Amino acid sequence: MLRQALHAISRSDRAERVVSTSPLTADVVRRYVADDVGRAVDELTRAGLLVSVDHLGEAVHDRTQAERAVQAYLALLERLPEGADVSVRLTALGLRLSEQLALDNAATICESAVSMGITLTLDAEEHDTIAALHSIHATLRKEHPDVGVVVQAYLRDSVRRCHRLEGARVRLCKGAYTAPGAYTSAADVDRSFARCLRVLMAGTGYPVVATHDPRLIRIAAALAVLEERDPSGFEFQMLYGVRPDEQERLAAEGARVRVHVPYGAAWYPYLMRSLAERPANLAFFARSLLTRG
Repeated sequence: MLRQALHAISRSDRAERVVSTSPLTADVVRRYVADDVGRAVDELTRAGLLVSVDHLGEAVHDRTQAERAVQAYLALLERLPEGADVSVRLTALGLRLSEQLALDNAATICESAVSMGITLTLDAEEHDTIAALHSIHATLRKEHPDVGVVVQAYLRDSVRRCHRLEGARVRLCKGAYTAPGAYTSAADVDRSFARCLRVLMAGTGYPVVATHDPRLIRIAAALAVLEERDPSGFEFQMLYGVRPDEQERLAAEGARVRVHVPYGAAWYPYLMRSLAERPANLAFFARSLLTRG
């Protein structure tokens, strides 16, 4: 119920106005959304952490907006170190206007990223975009094998997706959306996540374990040992501002840890979906409100 309520709030213009204009909000948002992406990346890199940067933006309404999103990503690439990753939502590149437009725009960003030693990951969105997401990913991988894609464990076909993505770089997350017939209970999503982990860790690709859940982190670490996977052959990924001590602890133990750094003015839907993906994150948000400043 809480998860569904947060999804509804994420789509509410009225709720966005209330949250965005609250005097309590600005300081809290800065903890979870970078106001200076260059500085945030530098600080994380100095701490021994990898980064995946996400220029926040949702579905665009015309080709001009899609082109602006492409230019924003090309400018972002100039500010990132080698080994960084950029996370791209295809709807921000025009997917709801044309799949070919989104593919062309993603290819433009991908080509620039590869030339700079930076990877690109196609982010998952609403369930009706998933088929196009994987179609575009398959096309891009023909020329750029390191292009990554997100699989959401809450979808019932997630394990089959992981099998089909043998050899690919796959970021596995629980999922921050809703879909007809999808898993809705936390226990079912966790079981699906663990099944996907087994497939990815046993395969030849590069698993990206995107979770803050301590139990799933332990399962991932155990599966890596069981499958004799070298620490450089997979990574953990966590959100900017969430469990930073755990991020540094894992990195200090030799794990590859990448921090997902969102930035940009369109932070409201992202923040609400992050809370919906794991409602326990709501405790972090509430605690931030109480301890701001």
